[in-house]
Amino acid sequence: MGQIPRTLQPSLSERHFFGAELRRLRERANFSQARLGAMIRFSADLVRRVETADRFPSREFVEACDKALTTGGALSRLLPLVEGSRANEGMRAASPSGPTNTGTLLAALAEEAQGVADMVVRVPFQPGVVDRAAQDWLKASAGPHLSVAGRLGSPDQVDEEDLHSAETALEMFRQLDHTHGAGRVHAQVQRYVEGELNRLLANTPTSEAVGRHLYALAAGFFELCGYQAVDTGAHGLAQRRYLRALRLTEAADDRLYGSYLLAVNIGHLALHCGHPEPARRMVLTAVKGSETRTMPAVAAALHAVVARTHARLGREGECLTHLDIAEKQLARSKPEDEPPWIRYFDAAYLADEIAHCFHDLGRPQHTQRHLGDALSALSPTHVRRLAIDTALLASSLAVAGRIDEACATARQAVDYAARTTSHRCLQRIVEVQADLEPYRCEPEVREFGEYVRHRLPLAAVQPE
Repeated sequence: MGQIPRTLQPSLSERHFFGAELRRLRERANFSQARLGAMIRFSADLVRRVETADRFPSREFVEACDKALTTGGALSRLLPLVEGSRANEGMRAASPSGPTNTGTLLAALAEEAQGVADMVVRVPFQPGVVDRAAQDWLKASAGPHLSVAGRLGSPDQVDEEDLHSAETALEMFRQLDHTHGAGRVHAQVQRYVEGELNRLLANTPTSEAVGRHLYALAAGFFELCGYQAVDTGAHGLAQRRYLRALRLTEAADDRLYGSYLLAVNIGHLALHCGHPEPARRMVLTAVKGSETRTMPAVAAALHAVVARTHARLGREGECLTHLDIAEKQLARSKPEDEPPWIRYFDAAYLADEIAHCFHDLGRPQHTQRHLGDALSALSPTHVRRLAIDTALLASSLAVAGRIDEACATARQAVDYAARTTSHRCLQRIVEVQADLEPYRCEPEVREFGEYVRHRLPLAAVQPE
């Protein structure tokens, strides 16, 4: 009786993704592991171990698999991802154990940011640019803006199978980003975009439907690149990545996804950079431009961001009005009917948005109640979100004068943040320390400051 193949989780790591792709291509060719091993002159056991992510593949192994399975180099194009993962694991293995690991890695990333990437990091967010882009998007005519027939000279064609592989890669990168923060995975995402994604975009889709699917998928990659730029503090770069994604949704004739990018991604970025009024204008443009195509969960997400802009501007009445709209829209939503990219937006995620609204409005009790709802439903793998929301809870407790609880909660936030390489997490820990500053003479606050200096030194605020 044959063994049941081990279930793979492609989104767990680059190595798991490669193993799942190897198995998919092998089964497509109707080869057993033993037959493939014989054809490539490697053992069947090695094929099995690579497929189940127990071994890193060598370049010779990958190139032989490409030739035997006639993949057109699909596996070789994934090799840089696997090699990057191998290098990361080697660096972690060589580092001393204990709480200083994350600080060392973050320091290395900070040093890198001072080098080649320093100019990019310093480019600011420009509200006027996105204002113009929002108006251009609103006025854009319907229909795809990139010609499918314009690249007929390409020897390759892009089909749904190519897009399936790219979709799996995007899901893997998103999961890794949620767990580790952008510092862990942004270089791999960039390599994939510059290699495999650009190859797909340069070739001819087999049909107009495949072309639209390709452009929407490419928009998803540039959305992730933008989100990762925010997470590394490169706000100007994030703006450019989001605007590239917005243009790709026009090419895909996906008005709904475009409204989401404009409101949720670019709107949140504007808020993050301290521009609530431009953020409000962009979100209202997105609402107007998607009125005829909107779905309940998308409408809920858009109105939640409108509420966030009003909260930041101190307009409590308008904020509560849009939160009410968001709650009613979400109650109407059926996840199976929603676009896949919005299905994450559930009651817990809306609770997170509501909590941020009440924090900006100076209502700590309401903030704490809604953060409780958000945190209780978060997956343990969403470490960055756990860090950010736990830090916000600590800040809210500090504002309410509950210092013992604030410091204990802030320690949990530091522990989460120390497991990521995220500029946003570091920023939130700094903000918690600022909220505790009025109580700096309390022993609990002094001890918390020492804990940050030991556990997450890059986020430590030096005492005056």
